[in-house]
Amino acid sequence: MILLILGLALFLGAHSVRIFADSARSAFIARRGDRAWKGLYALASAIGLILIIVGYARARGGDALYVPPPSLKHLTFVLVWLGFVLTAASNGPANHIRSLLRDPMVIGVGLWALGHLLVKATPAAVALFGAFLVWAVLDLISVRRRASAAPSADVAPPKALATAISVILGTVLWAVFALFLHRWLIGVAPLG
Repeated sequence: MILLILGLALFLGAHSVRIFADSARSAFIARRGDRAWKGLYALASAIGLILIIVGYARARGGDALYVPPPSLKHLTFVLVWLGFVLTAASNGPANHIRSLLRDPMVIGVGLWALGHLLVKATPAAVALFGAFLVWAVLDLISVRRRASAAPSADVAPPKALATAISVILGTVLWAVFALFLHRWLIGVAPLG
């Protein structure tokens, strides 16, 4: 469990600098440059992710902290699917989802984490998904606060085709992950 906690601290810590220390980030970039910041950020994120994967693999057993109702499994499928769609929308061209939500990836991560918390109740799962859910809420608040303080940037108007592509791509990625990759990478087949 210690590796999992260290990984979460490193990965989510790197992803939380703009939440808690945005001025320190800006000062670092001013002194050392954007490339140095991105390199350090990528290194911390990669090491953190590796520690999360190894730590969760080692700690994921154990007694459940609560007994989730089996019916929540269906809600989890929907929440995780939405997480994939929102992530696809955040990376695609101008679409209605990104235009409406402004931060679809952060919301998608939160939905993914919440979905998993509804069905996974081991201490390691609660630590992993709970940490990501808390981070997503804090990051969403921080992003919205920064956006309200900054002048609005001109963005391209959303296109229906881009929105459809985001939904289709997110759905295909979700299906591939749920049907094949989740079992191969995690050892659990969510769809049976």
